[in-house]
Amino acid sequence: MVENLQNREVASSHSGQSSRRTADGSVRIGIMQPYVFPYIGYFQLINAVDTFVVYDDVSFINKGWINRNNVLLGGKASMFTIPLIGASQNRLIREIEIDNLAIWSKKFLKTIEQSYKKAPFYQEGFAIVESVFNSTSANIAELTTISLKETCKYLKINTEIVESSTVYNNQGLKAQNRILDICLHEKAAHYINPIGGMAIYDKQLFADNKILLNFIKSKPIQYKQLNQEFVPWLSIIDILMFCSVDEIQEHLNKFELV
Repeated sequence: MVENLQNREVASSHSGQSSRRTADGSVRIGIMQPYVFPYIGYFQLINAVDTFVVYDDVSFINKGWINRNNVLLGGKASMFTIPLIGASQNRLIREIEIDNLAIWSKKFLKTIEQSYKKAPFYQEGFAIVESVFNSTSANIAELTTISLKETCKYLKINTEIVESSTVYNNQGLKAQNRILDICLHEKAAHYINPIGGMAIYDKQLFADNKILLNFIKSKPIQYKQLNQEFVPWLSIIDILMFCSVDEIQEHLNKFELV
């Protein structure tokens, strides 16, 4: 389990944002493609690091989680999908425009209201979702990043969030070599990646560069969803509706590093 990050010292910045660093200047870092209101495991990663890089200048993933997720509807998982223009794995995430967000979001917010209006924290959760989907975001990278930042603000997660497209200028590098370059740029001592990346990363490569590599594995998380059988691993929207900030903060710590 990671140590309490609130004891980290504050040092340098990106675009005016403060970055929490240890006395020797090193940081814990996480790097992920941006997803819209992702599941709680994504936020466990953000909360476990000092700097989180939104990897927005890599190829878009068709049928991935960038522009879609699941919410609870009629007691079952129901997928929502934000419509995009010209979505293709041959284009970068930040290049993909949203197809009339205003019209789509109006219908989606009505669905959220109908599904969650009896949830104990509906007002708080709906306010976050509404503010994000009523934004003027033109592309999916911007919208997903707003969803991450607004959720983190509500949950009191103080991790610095940086878009890769604004800082590193290393698109000539590929796969884990590019990740390693970002870690070195940030003077990272510890890189934490989701458990699904175990097969594609070489711990020795990171060790040779004095960077500890770990993978975050979520433990089972359950909370009351009205009087229905529990449906796990939905969009963070679901837990925002049913749990208080204090309860969610407890769930954020339910993981192990492997």
